[in-house]
Amino acid sequence: MKLTTKEMTYVSLFAGLTAVGAFISIPLGEVPITLQTLFVLLSGLILGPKLGFLSQLVYLGLGLVGMPIFTGFTGGPQAILKPSFGFILGFIVAAFIVGKISHSGGKNKPTGIWVSTVVGSLIIYLLGLPYMYYILNTVMARGMSFYAVVKMGCLLFLPGDILKLIIASIIAIKLRVNIPTSVRGS
Repeated sequence: MKLTTKEMTYVSLFAGLTAVGAFISIPLGEVPITLQTLFVLLSGLILGPKLGFLSQLVYLGLGLVGMPIFTGFTGGPQAILKPSFGFILGFIVAAFIVGKISHSGGKNKPTGIWVSTVVGSLIIYLLGLPYMYYILNTVMARGMSFYAVVKMGCLLFLPGDILKLIIASIIAIKLRVNIPTSVRGS
């Protein structure tokens, strides 16, 4: 995939925003409350599927090579063994799917934007929760039920995530009118 300088700038911007979102965190058990999902959803909404996906892949790659850009100012390959790492994997898929749904038909339809943010949030949970369950029970030998993991990694976060998807949708509805189609349609 060949990217223009402008596209690389947008990808870098959203990778950076996701990192900033990780730094703004409130510790709450194994998974802290952060603003990352807000920026993940916005990356798909604003950049479209390919560039949104790429922005989150860049975020993941930079963190895995050791830059301390994950929650708690951590980074490196050992992050793979953290219970919250599955949510980061979900960011990549969610950004792509949010972009795909919200950009289908090339129109700035509020309904498509709202639906895409809900689906994107669900994808983050669908990838993050089983990964969290596996790490907590297999690697850390905590012996937790899946319900306990869902309660710890999802139910506590639903009100905040609903607020973040509403904010992301409102921002996207306002901003997408001004974002060049060459970036949004990617």
